[in-house]
Amino acid sequence: MWQALSFALIIIGINVVYVSLFTLRMILTIKGQKALASVLSVMEVFIYLMGLTLVLDRLDNPWNVAAYCLGYGVGVYLGGRIEERLALGYSQVQVIVDSLEAELPPMLRSLGYGVTSWVADGKDGKRLMMQVLVKRSNEKRLLEQLNELSPKAFIVSYEPKFFKGGFWVRRIQK
Repeated sequence: MWQALSFALIIIGINVVYVSLFTLRMILTIKGQKALASVLSVMEVFIYLMGLTLVLDRLDNPWNVAAYCLGYGVGVYLGGRIEERLALGYSQVQVIVDSLEAELPPMLRSLGYGVTSWVADGKDGKRLMMQVLVKRSNEKRLLEQLNELSPKAFIVSYEPKFFKGGFWVRRIQK
């Protein structure tokens, strides 16, 4: 009994590690870090083959298959959580403010953010539009600061795939 349980836990553990690595490899590939993704893939496929071999050699026990499936699900979750923690790349945060709060862009700039702002026409009149590029690791802090400075702001965040020139490029090259 204990041997079967410990074997199922080993299968779960192997699959959690495998799928977490798989998730990270995919994210690194998408983010353009192909060399690191290639190194990770070597470990990933080794772990995958070991786990799959363990399950296929013991298909007579349905608990092993269930453990494999459970480990896969937990690995997907854990891989996503790890990626959130790493917060690779940048976010583009678009901020729309109801009133023309002219002091908001300089306030954000004083906090270290690159801000481009302009006046736009909304359904009910003029709006202040701002684009703020931020490292993903700092995005949560920016959103908290925006909530303090302008709680009614409409905010949209997305990940840019490519950018060239401007405030950030000069800062990155240093």
